[in-house]
Amino acid sequence: MADDRLVRAEPDGEDAGLDSSLRPRTLAEYVGQAPVKENLAVFLQAARQRREPLDHVLVYGPPGLGKTTLAHVIANEMGVEIRVTSGPSIERAGDLAAILTNLHDGDVLFIDEIHRLGRVLEEVLYPAMEDFALDLVIGSGPAARTVRLDLPRFTLVGATTRSGLLSGPLRDRFGIVHHLDYYGLDDLTTIARRSAGILGARLEPGGAVEIARRSRGTPRVANRLLRRVRDFVQVAGEDAISARAAAEALERLRVDRFGLDEVDRRLLSVVLEKFDGGPVGLGTLAAAIGEDPGTLEEIYEPYLLQIGFLDRTPRGRRVTRLAREHLRGPGGSSSGSLF
Repeated sequence: MADDRLVRAEPDGEDAGLDSSLRPRTLAEYVGQAPVKENLAVFLQAARQRREPLDHVLVYGPPGLGKTTLAHVIANEMGVEIRVTSGPSIERAGDLAAILTNLHDGDVLFIDEIHRLGRVLEEVLYPAMEDFALDLVIGSGPAARTVRLDLPRFTLVGATTRSGLLSGPLRDRFGIVHHLDYYGLDDLTTIARRSAGILGARLEPGGAVEIARRSRGTPRVANRLLRRVRDFVQVAGEDAISARAAAEALERLRVDRFGLDEVDRRLLSVVLEKFDGGPVGLGTLAAAIGEDPGTLEEIYEPYLLQIGFLDRTPRGRRVTRLAREHLRGPGGSSSGSLF
Protein backbone atom coordinates (compact mmCIF):
# COMPACT_ATOMS: atom_id res chain seq x y z
CA MET A 1 0.00 0.00 0.00
CA ALA A 2 2.90 2.40 0.75
CA ASP A 3 4.84 1.68 -2.43
CA ASP A 4 2.42 3.23 -4.91
CA ARG A 5 1.50 6.40 -3.02
CA LEU A 6 2.01 9.64 -4.90
CA VAL A 7 2.84 11.50 -1.68
CA ARG A 8 5.33 9.01 -0.26
CA ALA A 9 8.67 10.54 0.67
CA GLU A 10 10.72 7.50 -0.39
CA PRO A 11 12.14 7.57 -3.94
CA ASP A 12 10.74 5.54 -6.81
CA GLY A 13 12.20 4.65 -10.20
CA GLU A 14 11.19 7.92 -11.84
CA ASP A 15 12.56 9.95 -8.93
CA ALA A 16 15.93 8.24 -9.25
CA GLY A 17 16.14 9.26 -12.88
CA LEU A 18 15.24 12.90 -12.31
CA ASP A 19 16.76 13.61 -8.90
CA SER A 20 20.22 14.16 -10.36
CA SER A 21 18.97 16.78 -12.84
CA LEU A 22 16.95 18.66 -10.22
CA ARG A 23 19.53 18.32 -7.44
CA PRO A 24 21.29 21.53 -6.30
CA ARG A 25 25.05 21.37 -6.69
CA THR A 26 26.17 24.12 -4.30
CA LEU A 27 25.08 25.49 -0.94
CA ALA A 28 23.91 28.65 -2.69
CA GLU A 29 21.48 26.59 -4.79
CA TYR A 30 20.33 24.47 -1.85
CA VAL A 31 16.96 25.84 -0.70
CA GLY A 32 15.85 25.77 2.93
CA GLN A 33 17.44 24.30 6.07
CA ALA A 34 19.00 27.71 6.82
CA PRO A 35 20.69 26.82 10.15
CA VAL A 36 22.27 23.72 8.60
CA LYS A 37 23.49 25.68 5.56
CA GLU A 38 24.94 28.51 7.63
CA ASN A 39 26.94 26.23 9.91
CA LEU A 40 28.03 23.91 7.13
CA ALA A 41 29.29 26.87 5.09
CA VAL A 42 31.64 27.76 7.96
CA PHE A 43 32.89 24.17 8.34
CA LEU A 44 33.48 23.84 4.59
CA GLN A 45 35.36 27.12 4.36
CA ALA A 46 37.53 26.24 7.33
CA ALA A 47 38.37 22.82 5.88
CA ARG A 48 39.28 24.37 2.52
CA GLN A 49 41.48 26.96 4.21
CA ARG A 50 43.33 24.25 6.11
CA ARG A 51 43.44 22.07 2.98
CA GLU A 52 42.02 19.20 4.98
CA PRO A 53 39.03 16.93 4.38
CA LEU A 54 35.81 18.02 6.07
CA ASP A 55 35.13 16.26 9.36
CA HIS A 56 32.74 13.30 9.20
CA VAL A 57 29.09 14.37 8.85
CA LEU A 58 25.90 12.70 10.08
CA VAL A 59 22.61 13.92 8.60
CA TYR A 60 19.33 12.62 9.95
CA GLY A 61 15.65 13.32 9.45
CA PRO A 62 12.58 12.07 7.54
CA PRO A 63 13.02 10.77 3.97
CA GLY A 64 12.86 13.11 1.00
CA LEU A 65 14.31 16.20 2.71
CA GLY A 66 17.66 16.31 0.89
CA LYS A 67 20.16 14.20 2.83
CA THR A 68 21.61 12.66 -0.35
CA THR A 69 21.62 16.06 -2.03
CA LEU A 70 23.55 17.55 0.88
CA ALA A 71 26.21 14.83 0.54
CA HIS A 72 26.66 15.72 -3.13
CA VAL A 73 26.79 19.42 -2.27
CA ILE A 74 29.57 18.74 0.26
CA ALA A 75 31.60 16.88 -2.36
CA ASN A 76 31.08 19.65 -4.93
CA GLU A 77 31.97 22.39 -2.47
CA MET A 78 35.17 20.54 -1.52
CA GLY A 79 35.99 19.82 -5.15
CA VAL A 80 36.28 16.06 -4.62
CA GLU A 81 34.62 12.86 -5.83
CA ILE A 82 31.76 11.14 -4.03
CA ARG A 83 31.21 7.41 -3.62
CA VAL A 84 27.60 6.48 -2.87
CA THR A 85 26.46 3.30 -1.13
CA SER A 86 23.95 2.24 1.53
CA GLY A 87 23.97 0.25 4.74
CA PRO A 88 21.85 -2.66 3.43
CA SER A 89 24.06 -3.10 0.35
CA ILE A 90 27.23 -3.66 2.40
CA GLU A 91 26.97 -7.25 3.62
CA ARG A 92 30.51 -8.24 4.53
CA ALA A 93 33.55 -6.57 6.05
CA GLY A 94 35.40 -7.28 2.81
CA ASP A 95 32.84 -5.23 0.86
CA LEU A 96 33.42 -2.21 3.10
CA ALA A 97 37.18 -2.69 3.01
CA ALA A 98 37.10 -2.69 -0.80
CA ILE A 99 35.15 0.58 -0.84
CA LEU A 100 37.48 2.27 1.66
CA THR A 101 40.68 1.22 -0.11
CA ASN A 102 39.43 2.56 -3.43
CA LEU A 103 38.86 6.09 -2.12
CA HIS A 104 41.20 8.93 -3.00
CA ASP A 105 42.52 11.62 -0.69
CA GLY A 106 39.71 13.99 0.32
CA ASP A 107 36.90 11.94 -1.23
CA VAL A 108 33.40 11.81 0.26
CA LEU A 109 31.97 8.39 1.12
CA PHE A 110 28.19 8.64 1.44
CA ILE A 111 26.44 5.80 3.28
CA ASP A 112 22.67 6.06 3.18
CA GLU A 113 20.63 4.22 5.82
CA ILE A 114 23.79 3.96 7.87
CA HIS A 115 21.78 2.71 10.84
CA ARG A 116 21.39 -0.60 8.98
CA LEU A 117 25.11 -1.38 9.04
CA GLY A 118 25.90 -4.50 11.02
CA ARG A 119 27.96 -4.26 14.19
CA VAL A 120 30.87 -6.12 12.55
CA LEU A 121 30.95 -3.46 9.83
CA GLU A 122 30.88 -0.70 12.41
CA GLU A 123 34.01 -2.21 13.95
CA VAL A 124 35.70 -1.83 10.57
CA LEU A 125 34.59 1.80 10.34
CA TYR A 126 35.90 2.91 13.75
CA PRO A 127 39.65 2.94 12.91
CA ALA A 128 38.86 4.11 9.38
CA MET A 129 37.04 7.19 10.70
CA GLU A 130 39.43 7.95 13.57
CA ASP A 131 42.86 6.99 12.25
CA PHE A 132 42.24 6.59 8.51
CA ALA A 133 43.43 3.04 8.80
CA LEU A 134 42.04 -0.40 8.15
CA ASP A 135 42.77 -3.29 10.48
CA LEU A 136 42.91 -6.56 8.55
CA VAL A 137 43.03 -9.99 10.16
CA ILE A 138 45.22 -12.39 8.21
CA GLY A 139 45.00 -16.09 8.87
CA SER A 140 42.97 -17.80 11.57
CA GLY A 141 43.38 -19.45 14.91
CA PRO A 142 46.66 -19.12 16.82
CA ALA A 143 48.47 -18.03 13.65
CA ALA A 144 46.13 -15.10 12.99
CA ARG A 145 47.68 -11.66 12.97
CA THR A 146 46.40 -8.12 12.46
CA VAL A 147 47.84 -5.87 9.77
CA ARG A 148 47.06 -2.14 9.70
CA LEU A 149 46.60 -0.61 6.23
CA ASP A 150 46.71 3.16 5.83
CA LEU A 151 43.75 4.76 4.06
CA PRO A 152 43.39 8.09 2.26
CA ARG A 153 41.99 10.89 4.41
CA PHE A 154 38.30 10.97 3.51
CA THR A 155 34.99 12.38 4.72
CA LEU A 156 32.24 9.97 5.70
CA VAL A 157 28.73 11.38 5.28
CA GLY A 158 26.16 9.14 6.91
CA ALA A 159 22.42 9.58 6.45
CA THR A 160 19.63 8.01 8.44
CA THR A 161 15.91 8.37 8.99
CA ARG A 162 16.23 6.65 12.37
CA SER A 163 19.07 8.17 14.33
CA GLY A 164 17.94 6.37 17.48
CA LEU A 165 19.05 3.08 15.95
CA LEU A 166 22.65 4.24 15.56
CA SER A 167 25.01 2.81 18.14
CA GLY A 168 26.58 5.32 20.50
CA PRO A 169 30.17 4.58 19.47
CA LEU A 170 29.39 5.15 15.78
CA ARG A 171 27.40 8.34 16.38
CA ASP A 172 30.19 9.75 18.57
CA ARG A 173 32.68 9.48 15.72
CA PHE A 174 30.84 12.08 13.64
CA GLY A 175 32.21 15.55 14.27
CA ILE A 176 29.33 17.32 12.49
CA VAL A 177 25.72 16.28 13.14
CA HIS A 178 22.76 17.96 11.45
CA HIS A 179 19.01 17.34 11.63
CA LEU A 180 16.87 18.20 8.60
CA ASP A 181 13.38 19.52 9.34
CA TYR A 182 10.26 19.50 7.19
CA TYR A 183 10.22 22.47 4.80
CA GLY A 184 7.95 25.50 5.07
CA LEU A 185 5.60 26.76 2.37
CA ASP A 186 7.93 29.51 1.10
CA ASP A 187 10.89 27.18 0.63
CA LEU A 188 8.77 24.53 -1.09
CA THR A 189 7.34 27.19 -3.41
CA THR A 190 10.88 28.23 -4.33
CA ILE A 191 11.85 24.60 -4.94
CA ALA A 192 8.81 24.02 -7.17
CA ARG A 193 9.59 27.10 -9.26
CA ARG A 194 13.26 26.14 -9.58
CA SER A 195 12.38 22.59 -10.65
CA ALA A 196 9.79 23.85 -13.14
CA GLY A 197 12.47 26.01 -14.76
CA ILE A 198 14.79 23.02 -15.10
CA LEU A 199 11.97 20.89 -16.53
CA GLY A 200 10.95 23.62 -18.96
CA ALA A 201 7.47 24.01 -17.47
CA ARG A 202 5.86 27.42 -17.05
CA LEU A 203 4.70 27.60 -13.43
CA GLU A 204 2.72 30.60 -12.25
CA PRO A 205 3.21 31.83 -8.66
CA GLY A 206 -0.23 30.61 -7.61
CA GLY A 207 0.41 27.21 -9.13
CA ALA A 208 3.70 26.93 -7.26
CA VAL A 209 1.98 27.71 -3.97
CA GLU A 210 -0.77 25.17 -4.65
CA ILE A 211 1.78 22.43 -5.28
CA ALA A 212 3.92 23.46 -2.31
CA ARG A 213 1.08 23.41 0.22
CA ARG A 214 0.21 19.82 -0.72
CA SER A 215 3.81 18.55 -0.67
CA ARG A 216 3.89 17.43 2.97
CA GLY A 217 6.90 19.60 3.75
CA THR A 218 9.03 17.41 1.48
CA PRO A 219 10.93 18.55 -1.65
CA ARG A 220 10.81 15.08 -3.24
CA VAL A 221 7.01 15.10 -3.00
CA ALA A 222 6.88 18.64 -4.41
CA ASN A 223 8.90 17.58 -7.45
CA ARG A 224 6.74 14.49 -7.98
CA LEU A 225 3.49 16.46 -7.76
CA LEU A 226 4.91 19.07 -10.13
CA ARG A 227 5.61 16.41 -12.76
CA ARG A 228 2.11 14.93 -12.49
CA VAL A 229 0.42 18.35 -12.61
CA ARG A 230 2.53 19.20 -15.65
CA ASP A 231 1.09 16.11 -17.38
CA PHE A 232 -2.49 17.23 -16.78
CA VAL A 233 -1.79 20.79 -17.95
CA GLN A 234 0.00 19.58 -21.09
CA VAL A 235 -2.81 17.22 -22.11
CA ALA A 236 -5.39 19.96 -21.44
CA GLY A 237 -3.53 22.19 -23.88
CA GLU A 238 -2.81 24.92 -21.36
CA ASP A 239 0.45 26.86 -21.58
CA ALA A 240 1.07 27.38 -17.87
CA ILE A 241 0.42 25.75 -14.52
CA SER A 242 -1.94 28.13 -12.77
CA ALA A 243 -3.35 27.84 -9.25
CA ARG A 244 -6.63 26.59 -10.70
CA ALA A 245 -4.97 24.03 -12.96
CA ALA A 246 -2.78 22.74 -10.13
CA ALA A 247 -5.71 22.45 -7.72
CA GLU A 248 -7.86 20.62 -10.28
CA ALA A 249 -5.07 18.18 -11.15
CA LEU A 250 -4.25 17.43 -7.53
CA GLU A 251 -7.92 16.95 -6.72
CA ARG A 252 -8.09 14.35 -9.47
CA LEU A 253 -5.02 12.74 -7.93
CA ARG A 254 -6.85 12.71 -4.57
CA VAL A 255 -4.20 14.80 -2.80
CA ASP A 256 -6.01 17.28 -0.58
CA ARG A 257 -4.98 20.76 0.57
CA PHE A 258 -3.01 19.33 3.52
CA GLY A 259 -1.15 16.86 1.30
CA LEU A 260 -3.16 13.88 2.59
CA ASP A 261 -4.01 11.05 0.24
CA GLU A 262 -6.63 8.33 0.59
CA VAL A 263 -4.32 6.18 2.73
CA ASP A 264 -3.90 8.99 5.25
CA ARG A 265 -7.61 9.72 5.32
CA ARG A 266 -8.43 6.03 5.73
CA LEU A 267 -6.05 5.71 8.67
CA LEU A 268 -7.56 8.74 10.41
CA SER A 269 -11.10 7.61 9.61
CA VAL A 270 -10.47 4.16 11.09
CA VAL A 271 -9.27 5.69 14.36
CA LEU A 272 -12.21 8.10 14.35
CA GLU A 273 -14.98 5.69 13.42
CA LYS A 274 -13.87 2.29 14.72
CA PHE A 275 -12.10 3.44 17.86
CA ASP A 276 -14.06 6.61 18.67
CA GLY A 277 -11.06 8.81 17.93
CA GLY A 278 -8.67 6.76 20.10
CA PRO A 279 -6.49 6.12 21.87
CA VAL A 280 -5.78 2.85 20.06
CA GLY A 281 -2.62 0.74 20.26
CA LEU A 282 -0.20 0.60 17.33
CA GLY A 283 -0.64 -3.14 16.79
CA THR A 284 -4.43 -2.91 16.90
CA LEU A 285 -4.48 0.01 14.46
CA ALA A 286 -2.05 -1.73 12.08
CA ALA A 287 -4.28 -4.82 12.06
CA ALA A 288 -7.37 -2.70 11.44
CA ILE A 289 -5.91 -1.10 8.29
CA GLY A 290 -4.03 -4.22 7.17
CA GLU A 291 -0.54 -2.77 7.47
CA ASP A 292 2.71 -3.68 9.20
CA PRO A 293 3.19 -1.79 12.52
CA GLY A 294 6.71 -0.73 11.54
CA THR A 295 5.51 0.73 8.23
CA LEU A 296 2.70 2.53 10.02
CA GLU A 297 5.11 4.05 12.53
CA GLU A 298 7.92 4.94 10.12
CA ILE A 299 6.07 5.97 6.94
CA TYR A 300 2.47 6.94 7.67
CA GLU A 301 2.62 8.58 11.09
CA PRO A 302 5.47 11.16 10.99
CA TYR A 303 3.71 13.69 8.76
CA LEU A 304 0.34 13.26 10.52
CA LEU A 305 2.11 13.93 13.81
CA GLN A 306 3.97 16.90 12.31
CA ILE A 307 0.77 18.69 11.18
CA GLY A 308 -1.06 17.90 14.39
CA PHE A 309 -3.62 15.44 13.02
CA LEU A 310 -2.46 12.51 15.15
CA ASP A 311 -1.20 12.25 18.73
CA ARG A 312 0.88 9.55 20.38
CA THR A 313 -0.19 8.97 23.98
CA PRO A 314 0.91 6.38 26.55
CA ARG A 315 -2.28 4.48 25.73
CA GLY A 316 -1.96 4.66 21.93
CA ARG A 317 -2.75 6.82 18.90
CA ARG A 318 -5.44 9.49 19.03
CA VAL A 319 -7.02 11.63 16.30
CA THR A 320 -6.94 15.37 17.11
CA ARG A 321 -9.61 18.02 16.79
CA LEU A 322 -7.87 19.42 13.68
CA ALA A 323 -8.13 16.06 11.96
CA ARG A 324 -11.80 15.69 12.92
CA GLU A 325 -12.63 19.09 11.43
CA HIS A 326 -10.70 18.33 8.25
CA LEU A 327 -12.28 14.93 7.69
CA ARG A 328 -15.77 16.31 8.22
CA GLY A 329 -15.16 19.12 5.76
CA PRO A 330 -16.65 22.62 5.80
CA GLY A 331 -20.16 21.25 5.91
CA GLY A 332 -19.56 19.43 9.18
CA SER A 333 -20.05 15.92 7.81
CA SER A 334 -17.61 13.26 6.65
CA SER A 335 -18.85 13.69 3.09
CA GLY A 336 -17.71 17.30 2.86
CA SER A 337 -15.06 18.37 0.36
CA LEU A 338 -11.49 17.84 1.52
CA PHE A 339 -9.98 19.93 -1.23
